[in-house]
Parts: sequence; structure tokens; C-alpha cells
Amino acid sequence: MGPSRHADGVLLLDKPAGITSTRAMAMARRALGASKAGHTGTLDPFATGLLPLVFGEATKFSRFLLDSTKAYEATLRLGQVTETGDPEGAVKDVSDNIPISAKIEEVICNFVGDIQQIPPMHSAVHIAGKRLYEYAREGQTIPRAPRQVHVSTLEVLHSEGPLLTLRVVCSKGTYIRVLAMDIGEALGCGAYLIGLRRTGVGQFRLRDAATLEALAAAGPEAARERLLPVDTLVEGLPRLDLADDAEIRFRHGQVIDARVEPGPVAVFGAARGFLGVGEARDDAVAPLRLLADAPKSPDFA
Repeated sequence: MGPSRHADGVLLLDKPAGITSTRAMAMARRALGASKAGHTGTLDPFATGLLPLVFGEATKFSRFLLDSTKAYEATLRLGQVTETGDPEGAVKDVSDNIPISAKIEEVICNFVGDIQQIPPMHSAVHIAGKRLYEYAREGQTIPRAPRQVHVSTLEVLHSEGPLLTLRVVCSKGTYIRVLAMDIGEALGCGAYLIGLRRTGVGQFRLRDAATLEALAAAGPEAARERLLPVDTLVEGLPRLDLADDAEIRFRHGQVIDARVEPGPVAVFGAARGFLGVGEARDDAVAPLRLLADAPKSPDFA
């Protein structure tokens, strides 16, 4: 089946290890027969788990999921350090001084709340017009300023010998590789991340995700039935419901009088449901991102 213009929505994908997020997105796009796709934040090739993908009109609203809280299961290898903080780098330091469980519990408490992280050299952060990983490939180390992130949950799921699995709930921009290395340093034995599985992004959960194999086996029509509505991307925004006249004017790009908390707002109409996102300020809402053709609700079909 060829590409379909009707593949609009959010797909929750369980990304396998060994491929990039971009490759996973391309494979999912083919499985759905979709012509336009994007993602809402990537996972490293070795990482697995929840990768929300957006198709068609949903690509306009993907950025509203980028700021969402993320949840992970992270497995650390204590007593070893790699050049990259993950399995892709060579081991450079080894220690037999593996701490006991009580010490681990004591140390990880220091990494809950607002913490400072230095972006790793093997990352996509831009400095002076180049990404850090480009400098790293050239053998250069660039000074990086620490950044504040927030870790709301950090708990031990399993600990046996040098392997430690943690549940992590954190803000956007948190580098789990860096968290693993910093925990290893605080424990005095070093550590690196050997496994990472993302279990949550905002309101989305891994249990609701599909594998690439399942999508391919289902066929494009059945695979597209897994798409969640576009407006699930903006569930965290304040909501504004418009009456008929205001709905028409908003859909045509006009500013609407409305008292709403300043900032982005999800806008809905009585006749067509989700219309798009507006920007609220000074008791007015201006269209920011609109659906090309807002769907009619069943009551007004």
C-alpha cells in the first residue's frame, strides 16, 4: 500500500536496541503507509523503550511533548568506566571496590531534586556552530557549562554484584549516561550505563506501545488504527472551548477575545473538536498552530 494522507496522530513505539530513532521512525512510517512523520525526542541506538512518533498533522504539535517528564529503567555496571558513559565506548578504568546496598541507597539520595550535569562530549549539544560529538570525533574536548535538571524519582529496582538497575523519573534534558557516571564517581568505584529502557514520556506509557514487528505484521490499515488522536499531544496545556462564531474566526487565523492563562493553550470548537494551539496574552488568544482540516465531532457530522 502506498503512502496515505490520512495517517494523522501519535504512535507509541517500543524501539528496539541497535537502531537509531530516525531509523525506527522510518520503519514505522513504512508500516503505516504514512507520508509524513517525526519524533518527539530521540533515544540512543543502544536504548530501548517508549518512542512517541507523530504522523501527518500531529507533526505540528510535537514540540509540546518535548518538555514532558521522562521515566526510565537504567542499568549501571559498577566498577567500570567507558569513554562515552555507555556501551559504545571503550572501557578505560576498572575497580573491584563494589559498594554494598546500604552505601548505594545513601549515595543515590544525593541525586534527587535539582542537580547539575555537564553535557557529555558524545552528545548533540551545539557549541560554536558544531555539535559536541563532532568535536569528540576529532579528538577534541570542549569546555561545557553545567546545566540544571530535575530528578523527581531515583530508586533501586535490582542490585546484584556489579549490576545496578534504577528507576529514574526526570525532567527533559537529563542525561542518564551522565547520571550513571556521576553516581559511579560518588560511590568511588566508577560506573557506566549498560542498559536503558524508557518507560514513560509525559502521559504516555510503554505498556501501550507497539513493536515494529507487530506493526509490520498487522499491515498499514490495522497499524494506523493504533494512532492516538492529535490532541493527546497537548493534554498538558490549558484548554479553551470556543462557540460557533469564535471557532470560525479562530480557524481563519483571527485573534479571539478570551481570558486564559498566558502561554500556549489547546483550542477546541463545538463543531470540529480540536482546532489547534493558540498563544494567550492580554485577554486574547492568537492562532499559533492550526490543524489543516479540523475533524468534525460526531454530534455535528
